[in-house]
This record gives sequence, C-alpha cells and structure tokens, in this order.
Amino acid sequence: MEKLIKGILIACTLLIILLIIKILILPGDRKYTNADFDIKTYKSNIDKDEDGVDDQTDILQNVKKYISTKPKYKSKYYETGYPDDQYGVCTDVVAFGLKGAGYNLMNLVNQDVIENKALYPIETIDKKIDFRRVKNLKIWFERNAISLTTDLKEYEEWQGGDIVIFEKHIGIISDKRNKDKIPYLIHLANPYQTKYEEDILGKKYKIVGHYRMS
Repeated sequence: MEKLIKGILIACTLLIILLIIKILILPGDRKYTNADFDIKTYKSNIDKDEDGVDDQTDILQNVKKYISTKPKYKSKYYETGYPDDQYGVCTDVVAFGLKGAGYNLMNLVNQDVIENKALYPIETIDKKIDFRRVKNLKIWFERNAISLTTDLKEYEEWQGGDIVIFEKHIGIISDKRNKDKIPYLIHLANPYQTKYEEDILGKKYKIVGHYRMS
C-alpha cells in the first residue's frame, strides 16, 4: 500500500510539473484576438459579391475555408488556372480567398497585364499562370489595392484578411495574434507544412508589401 501511495504521489507531482512548464514556458501557444488588445477590427464598406458579408471578413472566411481542405504544396500548371485538386502554392491561398469574396484574380491580373504589359516581368502572357506568380501579384496589388504599412509595430494597421507579400512568398493576415500583438500568417509554404496559420511575421520572411482590397 505504501508503494502504491508513493507511486500516486510521484505521478501527481510529475503532472503538476508538466502543467507548470506548459503555463510558464510555453505562453506563446495562446492565440489572441483584436479584442484582447482593444484593437478595433476593420470591416470594409464594400461587399463585392453582395452576399451580405463585407470584403475584409469575406476574404478571411474564404481563406480559412480553403486551408481547412489541407492543400498539399506542389507547383503545377492547371488548364483551369485555379487548382482543381488537393495541391496548391502560396499564391493560391490568396487567389481562393479573393475569389470567394467576388474577386477573380485570374481575370483581374490578366486584364491588367494585357493593358500594361511593360510593367510586368512577363515575356509571354499566360492567363492561367500569371496570377499565380508572386512577382506579378506584387505589381498588381501595388496598382489595384490599398497599400498599407510594413511596420509590424503599427499594430492596428494589420487586420485579418489583409494581403502580405514577401520577397518570394505571399499570404493572408489572420485574425489571431501572438502575445506581442503581431498577427499570425495564413499561408502555404512547402510540402512539409502541417500548420497553415503560423506565428512567423517578422521572423522568417522579409515583408515587401502589405495590402487591403477595399
């Protein structure tokens, strides 16, 4: 009986230690929202697809819907333009988010490229792939969206549904933040990715653009 009691006490002690470690050493696991920091959540006054949901919210909701399918990273060419299977790349996160809100990025980019080809690093126009290249999207968003700060310390200027572009990558800002008020990034970066919403802004990629559709 004495050995049993000692065993139970040891097990309970280990459990308490593990809980303390989780609480004290791993506080970054917690995700915060704008409300936790008294940051006002931005909502657009435009509803492009007239579905009763403002563009900013609509884009974020559709991005989350897309990543819930757990797309696997693979660079492929599609006759449909938009991937029609379980694969995708970073630009598809943005493209599907905007498409669900009423913005057909494939058509929009193609139209701008045709009308302003000299501005784009494109030799042969291909509607089905041009909108899936970060370098082209950087130019398109700079010309057709609202340009915002790239300073992460301007916390209120970073809102869920915003588009953020890096030197060779792109993603959507989440409505979740870390303890330092920095928002998470929703993105698709590599074949080994298991989490699509990550606390990596300012830690891994150099930010070169921050945009909002409306």
